[in-house]
Amino acid sequence: MAIIYTIPQNHVVLVKRFGKHSRVQKDGLRFKIPFIETIKYVNNWNNVANKKNYQIELSEQQTDTPPRQCQTLDNVTIDADASVYWKIIDPAKAVYDIDILPKSIKDVALNALRSNIGKLKLDQVLSERQNLNQKISAQLMDIAEKWGVVFTRVEIQEIKYSDDTAEAMMQEMTAERKKRAIIAEAEGKAQAEVTEAKAQAEATFIRAKAQASVLGLLAEADANYLSTLKDELSSDKASEIIMFQKYIDGMKIITNNPSNKVFLPTNFKTALELNTH
Repeated sequence: MAIIYTIPQNHVVLVKRFGKHSRVQKDGLRFKIPFIETIKYVNNWNNVANKKNYQIELSEQQTDTPPRQCQTLDNVTIDADASVYWKIIDPAKAVYDIDILPKSIKDVALNALRSNIGKLKLDQVLSERQNLNQKISAQLMDIAEKWGVVFTRVEIQEIKYSDDTAEAMMQEMTAERKKRAIIAEAEGKAQAEVTEAKAQAEATFIRAKAQASVLGLLAEADANYLSTLKDELSSDKASEIIMFQKYIDGMKIITNNPSNKVFLPTNFKTALELNTH
């Protein structure tokens, strides 16, 4: 390698002096002291997060894990894989404090994936994928600082299960839909009954209120009529006339009775006498 070299933007180079880490060179035109300084190579990274096996890349990286067989909390076997997004923030730690950083990231991501899936039932794994992603990310963050990296996010890519599991899930979903339909129908009937009862109660209240209003108007009319009679006649005569009218109204009600019996007034003479005054 030449003594003077150019480091691309957003890349760094690790320089060793007498075989020991000396410094981190950032992007730009750089040099090393001949015979005293050497460059640290990362050949075992397999071109991940580096160029030419020595220029360490600081931009965000994506690592796709292979499918990993996992066991859910309800003992269902599934195959799952994920994409891990990360970037190097401390190149010296990333190179010297962990053996083969890209491989280690892949391994720890698979372990986190398996352990977190094992805490959930299958339906939770399928329906709470975002929550599962966040839990895996949180677990990875525990080791991020020691490795000189930061994990930006984790995304579960694919979850596979057997045909028998798929059929069982379909049957469970069908049963659940039927259950919800039955509950909805029962709630609908109950709501309809409540609505009808409220309507009947309201109608009864309105009729009672109307009847009370009518009775009030009749009472007010009688009072006004009696007041008028008192102005024209004596108080006793006015009262007798009102009583006679009430008597006649009562006889009308009696004669409208649907039974075959005939009712005769017991004090008809008195009524006539009142009428002739």
